[in-house]
Amino acid sequence: MKIIRIGIGALLAFAVCAHGAVEAWSEAVLGVGASLLLVFWAVLVSFGRTRSVRWEPVLAPLAALAGFGFLQWLFGWTASPYLTRIELLKFGAILVLVFLAVQSLRTTANWLAFAWFLLTLAFVVSLFGILQHFTFNGKLYWLRELRYGGIPFGPYVNRNHFAGLVELIAPLGLSILLLRGVRRDQLPLVALFTLLPVGALFLAASRGGITSFLSEIAVLGLLIWLQRGMRRSLAAAVGVVVLAAGMVAWLGVGRALDRFTSLQKLEVSEARRVSMVKDSWRIFLDHPLRGTGLGTLQVVFARYESMYDGKVANHSHNDYVELLAETGLLGGLCFAVFLFLLFRRAWREIRVTLNPQDLALRLGALVAGVGLLVHSLVDFNLHIPANALLFTLLAIMASSEARPDQDL
Repeated sequence: MKIIRIGIGALLAFAVCAHGAVEAWSEAVLGVGASLLLVFWAVLVSFGRTRSVRWEPVLAPLAALAGFGFLQWLFGWTASPYLTRIELLKFGAILVLVFLAVQSLRTTANWLAFAWFLLTLAFVVSLFGILQHFTFNGKLYWLRELRYGGIPFGPYVNRNHFAGLVELIAPLGLSILLLRGVRRDQLPLVALFTLLPVGALFLAASRGGITSFLSEIAVLGLLIWLQRGMRRSLAAAVGVVVLAAGMVAWLGVGRALDRFTSLQKLEVSEARRVSMVKDSWRIFLDHPLRGTGLGTLQVVFARYESMYDGKVANHSHNDYVELLAETGLLGGLCFAVFLFLLFRRAWREIRVTLNPQDLALRLGALVAGVGLLVHSLVDFNLHIPANALLFTLLAIMASSEARPDQDL
């Protein structure tokens, strides 16, 4: 199973570094890699080299959503069978990797090692983003031309999607720091690997990202307050916030604030975002039950567009409305059930968890999910394969059933 865990981590790191895996070649690598890992796992099962197959209930509504998308493609309930098939392949790759994570990440030690990997990944990517920001020559990795424009930060073409990555990882570090989920001598390293990405988030000047991160801090504080015996950790939270503020100031808070205004004219305007959401809602109203098909917003939207700016609208800057437009009430119900199961099971496990490491991981993962869900109100991070994969993996971390400290 160690090879599978390494493979999942390698594919996730690749997806992040490959601009979020939003291009055909990187999507293909992600899909082929997931398939190879699945075949390897099947071989292990056939030779009795692994334990019984495990299933997590939160995966059921996601599998149902994928199944409904397949029916859209099979019966022609889609405006573009080709685009729906492509979306199904991406969705399928994510589900396969999450399924394999359920099989291979079974203990608290496994998940803690995965958290360390994520914190390291966030630190490296954020450090690269900061260096690129201060030495930017108009090219990604200082080499690749931005053919279709964009406001990049780190490996992401869109700074908001870099913010989504930090939103998904930073709460893990914060939770570990506040609840002391690692040895005392490891806490300074966790602080470094957490605070630098937070500083990079502010430097990227993503309004949605910063708002979502602040909401994560509030939710994490509330959850700790609700946990009896953990309220003393709130005092440590003040120190963490002070350190985070110091990191932002050191990187240049004035420059970050200036970017809010200077970058607004380079991205989609607020009026345009609002009109896109309203127009996508009209698509849903015209196709309320089955939607127009997974991945088809870009071909349907032109007929409903009320504020044309000469650009192709690939996404509506609201993951929920876009899901309803493409899959209707049936798809929306699947996602609603997923969220219900996620929060119910995560809270149940948090209430009974006694291991401080396990509690820190579950709280951090749950808060990370909340942050990205808030950001999805104004952006489309869940349509970025790297961020969608990480979001789903963290959902499993937060809600999986009670796990032993070590392998039995």
